[in-house]
Amino acid sequence: MDSSLCSDFVAYLQWDALGAGRDVDAGLQGKCLRHIRRRQLPDGGWNIFEGGASEINATIKAYFALKLSGHSPHEPFMAEARAAVLRLGGIPRMNTYSKLYLALLGQFPWEHLPTIPPEMILFPRWFFFNIHEISSWSRAMLIPLAIIAHFRPVRQPGAGFALHELYPAGTEHSDLRPRWRRPRLSWPNFFLACDRALKLLRHLPWKPFRKLALRRCEAWMTARMGGGSDGLAAIFPAMLNAMIALKALGYAASHPLTAKARRDFEGLFVDDPRDFRIQPCLSPVWDTAITTLALAESNDGSPEDAALDGALARATAWLAGREVRQRGDWTVKNPAPAASGWAFEYRNDFFPDTDDTMMVLMAFAASERIAGADCGRWSEARTRALRWLLSFQCRDGGWAAFDKDVTQRWLQDVPFADHNAILDPSCADLTGRMLELLGRMGHPRDDFRVRRAVAFLKRTQEQDGSWYGRWGVNYIYGTWQVLRGLGAMGEDPRQAWISRARDWLESCQNEDGGWGETPASYEHPKLKGCGPSNPSQTAWAIMGLLASLAPGEHPARKPIRRGIEWLLEKQEPDGSWTENATTGTGFPGVFYLKYDMYRAHWPLLALGQFARATSLR
Repeated sequence: MDSSLCSDFVAYLQWDALGAGRDVDAGLQGKCLRHIRRRQLPDGGWNIFEGGASEINATIKAYFALKLSGHSPHEPFMAEARAAVLRLGGIPRMNTYSKLYLALLGQFPWEHLPTIPPEMILFPRWFFFNIHEISSWSRAMLIPLAIIAHFRPVRQPGAGFALHELYPAGTEHSDLRPRWRRPRLSWPNFFLACDRALKLLRHLPWKPFRKLALRRCEAWMTARMGGGSDGLAAIFPAMLNAMIALKALGYAASHPLTAKARRDFEGLFVDDPRDFRIQPCLSPVWDTAITTLALAESNDGSPEDAALDGALARATAWLAGREVRQRGDWTVKNPAPAASGWAFEYRNDFFPDTDDTMMVLMAFAASERIAGADCGRWSEARTRALRWLLSFQCRDGGWAAFDKDVTQRWLQDVPFADHNAILDPSCADLTGRMLELLGRMGHPRDDFRVRRAVAFLKRTQEQDGSWYGRWGVNYIYGTWQVLRGLGAMGEDPRQAWISRARDWLESCQNEDGGWGETPASYEHPKLKGCGPSNPSQTAWAIMGLLASLAPGEHPARKPIRRGIEWLLEKQEPDGSWTENATTGTGFPGVFYLKYDMYRAHWPLLALGQFARATSLR
């Protein structure tokens, strides 16, 4: 688990206590600090995924949290951390969002942070830049940040507190300012010029649209924090920013919305006595849908499996009850269909996503077809949701996660877009999953939408045969899901481009028979498909190979058989698997996710599908 979340929360606890004139909650802060200390690496830094190298933002955040809480820079572990920070380039190398938390506590100059003007919420939808041209999660982070950046609610930890030791020797004040790039005529320089102009405008006494913009930002934010949501976008960064923004706007701690925001945020806590931690979000719909699919596909109809039928019926009923019928933010780019989708979390009505909706529909189909669960009564919802999903096909033929055609690449050069996720473009893994769903539901292969999706996958295939994985790590994830989709739609696996993908997947198999890949492949593609074997990625590779079997080819061919043997050998006595690897993706290169259920349901699904494939021979 990335220590950054606990580090950010310690900074918030300090900021909040300073504003209220009271002491920090020592018990809660202590739990966070123990979590942080436990994750310090031998070289003094902190990483953002299991087995990864020290990372600059995580390392400075951890050091900052520890120093804020009273640890002396002279303690040995702090000296080691400081050395790691300087080795990585120091505070100037941090991204915008990390610097902003420093600025809130007086440790970074606001004038050197990119301007986030609240007026952007007033830009009309036809304008070349408006808030709906950026990804849903970026909107949810940026709107409260625009409020925060207007008020600049700085709270200084105390006289003499500073982080001077984290700046490289010789750093000048001007070194903190973003620099012009080459060539001079470029989008980065255009936005940098805009940013400098906005900084000059800030000093003008007359800002004709500022009050209106702040009211709109406040209304946008508070509407999405209401009863249909477990917090703003139900994700850690937006929820934390929203709590700060409410206080900057003057909301009292006793205000119902402030109290709800705090309760929602505390819902992310895992108060395990062995290791308190904060989750970036909750994933009950995603986990339930995949587990339902895995249980249904591994049910062979034997008497001992009969008890599963009731469990599957309860799971599908629970999922059906989570259908989002509200017309959320996605309607701006996709106004036509009736609302029908699923969100990742318990409640996140403004932000259902295509990936969860695809997985829920596959769980419905598998439960009904294989385990006999009563999903027939949900047929209207399935029809409605499939229509909703089909409407999200983008102009390039692929599917994205939350919106349609949020692909203006020049926006990646906006100064505050350095979290590597300002857009929500079509991706191979989601497009492959959509094809898998359509295949499972008997959708005609010659449908023009299917043909466009296949063409998209052909265009986005890497030269070596693999596909980039946006929402899972990484090329193994993307390649597995595309092969599954193509197989479900009946594409001939003997086609050269599909054979090339299968060959690539087989080439990544480790000597022990398993597969593994680390998030390092996002920044270093030469590491694609490389990493210690782990259960979830081994299961993905097995399923990808099963989906690409040629007619007459036996499922127990050597690479698949060795992968199955690896899974069986690594299975624990209780039926689960141990997995320390980080295999989920939030923002590539910036933030990753570890799904604890991945170690169980993906191997179960792979074993079940292998058993079904061999039983047909």
